[in-house]
Amino acid sequence: MKRDPQSMHPESLMMSHGYEPSWSEGAIKCPIFQTSTFVFKTAEEGKRFFEVAYGLRTQEPDEKMGLIYSRLNNPDLEILENRLCLWDKAEEAAVFESGMSAITTTLLCYLSPGDILLHSNPLYGGTDHFINHVLTRFGIKVIGFSPNDDCDRIHQIIQEAGAGDKLKMIFIETPANPTNALIDISCCSGIAKHYSTEEKQVLLAVDNTYMGPIWQHPLQHGADLVLYSATKYIGGHSDVIAGACLGSKHVMGPVKTLRTFLGSMAGPWTGWLLMRSLETLKVRMEQQALNAKHVADFLRSHPKIEKVHYLGHLTPEHGRQYEIYKKQYTSAGAMLSFNVIGGEAEAFRFLNALQLAHLAVSLGSTESLVEHPATMTHADVSLELKEEMGITSNLVRLSVGVEHYEDLIADISQALEKI
Repeated sequence: MKRDPQSMHPESLMMSHGYEPSWSEGAIKCPIFQTSTFVFKTAEEGKRFFEVAYGLRTQEPDEKMGLIYSRLNNPDLEILENRLCLWDKAEEAAVFESGMSAITTTLLCYLSPGDILLHSNPLYGGTDHFINHVLTRFGIKVIGFSPNDDCDRIHQIIQEAGAGDKLKMIFIETPANPTNALIDISCCSGIAKHYSTEEKQVLLAVDNTYMGPIWQHPLQHGADLVLYSATKYIGGHSDVIAGACLGSKHVMGPVKTLRTFLGSMAGPWTGWLLMRSLETLKVRMEQQALNAKHVADFLRSHPKIEKVHYLGHLTPEHGRQYEIYKKQYTSAGAMLSFNVIGGEAEAFRFLNALQLAHLAVSLGSTESLVEHPATMTHADVSLELKEEMGITSNLVRLSVGVEHYEDLIADISQALEKI
C-alpha cells in the first residue's frame, strides 16, 4: 500500500514529490525541459489554458491545466514550486530569476500610487534601495519602524503619519540583515488585520531568507506572503541566482500573473538546480547551524571582539527579542555578525587575513562567506539609518558553511591576530 505523501516529512518528499519517472523514460531525476513552448492537443485546449493563464476565468476545481510557454509555466518550475510549498505549508509558490525580482514583483503587484508601505528596519540593501528610491517615484509613501518598536509603538507611528486609511502592505525582514534583530510576525499580522477593511486588505509580507524554509515559517504566524532569495539556503551552492514567493492561492494569483507580464520567471536550468539543492537542504542547514553555534561561542569569549549578534545567545534578559525568538524560531540559524574592537581599518585587516572563509557577499552557501555590511551589502543605506540600526564600521557579517567548525575557528582566530 502506497503511503500518503501528506503523512511524510518534507525532507523525504524532496526526492520525488510531483514527478513520476514513467513520464520521462524512467529517469530517476526530472529532466531539464529546455523548451520555449509546448504543443496543444487541440485548439480548444489552447483556448482553455490561455483563459486561465490570463485571468479571463477561474480554473475549475477538477480542471487540469496544461503547459503553454516557458514564460508562463514549465515542468521544472512547477515541480519545484510544488516542493517549496511543502516546507512552508503554502498553497502556491512562484519562483523568480532572483530574490530581488521576487520582492519587486510582489511589491509592484499590491502597491499603487497613493498607497502606503510600512516596513521594518534594517532591510537588505537592495530591498532598502528599491523601497526608498524606486517605489517612491511612483507616488507610494513608505514608513519605517525599528525592531525596538512594539505593537503599540507601531500603531502610534501609523497614526502620527495619518497612514491608517492608506496603509496597503507591511513588509518585514526577520531576522534583520545584518544585525539579526527580530520582528514579531504575529504582532505585524494583527496590525495588518486592524487596518484592513471590506474594500481593502492590508497584506503582511515577510522576507525569510535568513532562516530559509527550515527554521521559521511566517505563514503559520499570520503572514500572507513569504519571500526568499532562493540563491541563499535553498540554492545553497553559490551557483544559481533565484527567488521565491509563497502564500495562499488567493494572494499568489495576482503575483503569478504579474510575473508573467514582467517576464521575471526563472528558467528550467534554474528550476532543475534548485530541485537538486532541495534534496540536501535540511542536512546542510542543520550542519551549518551546529557550526555557527561553535563559532559564535568562540567569538563571544575572544578579547578582540566587542559584541556578537547571534540568536543562540539570546536570554530572558533580552526581553521582547528573546520572547520573539522562542515563539518564531526552531533554530538559532547559521548567520551571525560581530563587532571587532576598532573601526573600519581593523575590520578590513581581519577580513583580508581570512584563508578558509571567503570574502564575498551572499549567504547560506556550503562555504563560509564573510563581508563588511557598512561598505558592501548596505553601502546605499543612509548613514543615519546605519548608525541607528547598528550597521557600524566595525561590524562584520558571517554566513557559516559546512566546513569543520574547528578549522573555521582556527581561521578566524589567526585573522583576529592581525588586528
